Amino acid sequence: MAKLSLSMSLFLLAISQSFIQGVISSATFTFINKCDQTIWPGILSNAGISPLQPTGFALQKGETKVLHAPSSWGGRFWGRTHCSEDSDGKFTCGTGDCGSGTMECAGAGATPPATLAEFTLDGDGGMDFFDVSLVDGYNLPMLVAPTGGSGHNCTYTGCMVDLNGACPSALKVMNSDGEGVACKSACEAFGQQEYCCSGAFGTPDTCKPSSYSQLFKTACPRAYSYAYDDKTSTFTCTGADYQVTFCPPSSTSKKSTEEQATPATPQFDTGMVYEGAEDIENTGASLRYTYINAVIMVVVMVVVSL
Repeated sequence: MAKLSLSMSLFLLAISQSFIQGVISSATFTFINKCDQTIWPGILSNAGISPLQPTGFALQKGETKVLHAPSSWGGRFWGRTHCSEDSDGKFTCGTGDCGSGTMECAGAGATPPATLAEFTLDGDGGMDFFDVSLVDGYNLPMLVAPTGGSGHNCTYTGCMVDLNGACPSALKVMNSDGEGVACKSACEAFGQQEYCCSGAFGTPDTCKPSSYSQLFKTACPRAYSYAYDDKTSTFTCTGADYQVTFCPPSSTSKKSTEEQATPATPQFDTGMVYEGAEDIENTGASLRYTYINAVIMVVVMVVVSL
């Protein structure tokens, strides 16, 4: 009887450990569209990792969609805008298009310029690494806010300002109606090594912020503004879920003050903060910890009763 009780205890502990590891190692992504238009999020998983499904979908104004990522998933999200389907059924987007010809990106990435949210789950030390990047340009305000996680750098990031109106003319992308719909990076606009951090400028010592990248950094201090902008732009959490919000409520259209071919000083306003992010990241423990505690309690009760 004692052997049976011991075997049962070990079995239950093994089950609970597997369950806990499964809960901790996965993450939930909640996508929220606060824009005044439909957004078509695109998803690209890193090479060698099972794709997160679906790889693209429509998100109506005010709509929310939840996706569950497996353990150790890594990849990027972005929002596509001004999308339509032609008479032949080919799907294309005005910004962020992935070139697949369908709503799903199916392994293709965003055509610059596009605001990117990048994730590596369960990385070094079991931590999630994430950032919002403007290295490939900008097309939408975006907020990434962790919920229920822990860590000294587990906080929200993103670019919560609408930069399309204030984009310098040399970087501005216009639609057929003459509306600014995206803002290129200097690398995309000019192709020079000093802007692309390539060639002779391919190291952190040789590639420095440009006047253009400083525009992005001034407006969005937590987002990547150029390739080696790591120190202030990479965030880490353990055991978090994430909300990805397009056009968070505090994003404000910035009108261009003076567009210059080579701006000497940043022209964007600073200090724009999405106050709701503080509430999101400080909202108690996530459901995964509720589940973990429940499992531990059940195992302890069963072991004691045996």
